[in-house]
Amino acid sequence: MRVQRLKLLSANIQAGSSTRRYSDYATRSWSHVLPAGNKLGMLDTIAKLAGRHDIVGLQEADPGSWRSGFTNQTHYLAERGGFDYWTHQPNRRMGQFASSANGLLSKFEPTSISDYPLPGRITGRGVLLARFGEGDEGLTIAVAHLSLGAQSRASQLSFIAELLADQPHVVLMGDFNCTIDRPEMATLFRQTRLQPPACMVHTFPSWKPQRAIDHILVSDKLACRDLQAFPAAFSDHLALSVDLEVPDGALRR
Repeated sequence: MRVQRLKLLSANIQAGSSTRRYSDYATRSWSHVLPAGNKLGMLDTIAKLAGRHDIVGLQEADPGSWRSGFTNQTHYLAERGGFDYWTHQPNRRMGQFASSANGLLSKFEPTSISDYPLPGRITGRGVLLARFGEGDEGLTIAVAHLSLGAQSRASQLSFIAELLADQPHVVLMGDFNCTIDRPEMATLFRQTRLQPPACMVHTFPSWKPQRAIDHILVSDKLACRDLQAFPAAFSDHLALSVDLEVPDGALRR
């Protein structure tokens, strides 16, 4: 089987806000709900990183609320990063001031897009699925942002496992809010072909990474290498990048 190489990126962009130390969560909390700060400048920096990749999964992208100056940040990054295809899944609204979404940027044309709300004690989480190609060589990319609570994460991972159970070529990436060795992750690896990564890359907090809670997981039929972390401007998470080999028939421009 002929293969094609592509570069993937997963990034929690914190809606273009800046967090450089723990105290900023309190002293700069206004930036998460107000249209202030250099958010477009932050997005331009993220777009440069994203543009070096073929497919990008975003978490905490504002879909166009007051805090982003009514800018759809996924669309903005698609235009600035040189992506012909983009989609998003608004899934959490914070009053009338802010909203949050999962997003997908791609230089290849997906054959289908779907999204699902995730179960949990508090609503507002989701998983976004993009399908590339057809048949046995098709590739599924899933982008998710999981809950902080272990019980909610367990139900969310069980739901995602059902969606991806029959997929031979699949990637699940996003902010999991937990490390790979947590008990709730076992369901995902048991019920799908997704595999634990060969190495752990710490992504949080971005200014002194100590926890590997952002992941790019691939199924056993896919080969990946060069897992690396990069700053996503001044988000509190580092972005994850990986090189992936996929069936040649899975992608089309």
